[in-house]
Amino acid sequence: MLRALVASRQRRRRVGAVSAGEPLHYRFPPASAYRLNRCLFALKSDDGFRARFLKDAGAAIREIGLAAADAAALVQGDRDTLLARGAHPYLVFMADLRLRMEREPVTFEYF
Repeated sequence: MLRALVASRQRRRRVGAVSAGEPLHYRFPPASAYRLNRCLFALKSDDGFRARFLKDAGAAIREIGLAAADAAALVQGDRDTLLARGAHPYLVFMADLRLRMEREPVTFEYF
């Protein structure tokens, strides 16, 4: 009986959180951040794009068509701003990791 009562209260809290607009688990990136996430994905996955970015970041960013604020945050490596602008956390982490691996070869023991 007690277990059912607790479960009922927890369920009401979850439903209340959803109706209040609070995300429960995963927050999907907004559509406005598509180009930013596409750029981060390319930095993570595309060796050619990553090489072009390391050679001339401005040209690579223009190729993707990023907004000025997104481009500035990306060039500065400002993770908090990237996340605030809608970047997916995994893509921010992996793009940064791949760029650091290209700039200075390190072993995985130091991550």
